[in-house]
Amino acid sequence: MAPQGQVVGYVRVSSEQQNLARQLDSIGEVDRLFQDKVSGGSRAARVGLAECLRYIRHGDTVRVASMDRLARSLVDLQQIVDEILQKGAAVQFVKEGQTYSPSTDDSMSRLLLQILGAFAEFERNLIRERQAEGIAIAKREGKYRGRARRLTQAQVQHAQVQIALGVPKSRVAMDLGVNRSTLYRALSRETRTQ
Repeated sequence: MAPQGQVVGYVRVSSEQQNLARQLDSIGEVDRLFQDKVSGGSRAARVGLAECLRYIRHGDTVRVASMDRLARSLVDLQQIVDEILQKGAAVQFVKEGQTYSPSTDDSMSRLLLQILGAFAEFERNLIRERQAEGIAIAKREGKYRGRARRLTQAQVQHAQVQIALGVPKSRVAMDLGVNRSTLYRALSRETRTQ
């Protein structure tokens, strides 16, 4: 009898503030866990997924809470599942109750993956539409303030002084505890209001 591979867990939330507990409970006990706290829109930023795909071996099973945690689009879902299957591993989606493995990779299972993946993408798009509608209504009623600013006026002015003294923007951002894009947005906003 051939040795059985490991159960490898993968969980993802869209931001640092979100909690992984529900997904961890859903996937149960695993031999190895990989995680991302980043939007699923770009695979480049998903270090945990890249490490997971490098780690898995023939006979392993990648367990994910749901399809939308692995991918945000049907194309991305198919590509990731293909990468897993090409390594001789399987992928199990707990919420959908589906497992895809090299031994069950046939036309019918592909069709089911595409249908379920399309529904997951459709559901995500509906959520975004409802969110945009809610924001539009809140703006019309004067209740929407947008995301809270990460840097105070004093911090932005301090950053401008540091940059004028020749301190690299990446260093200034790091000292302020924000990423460069947050600093750039704050500087741009400050310039527009002057």
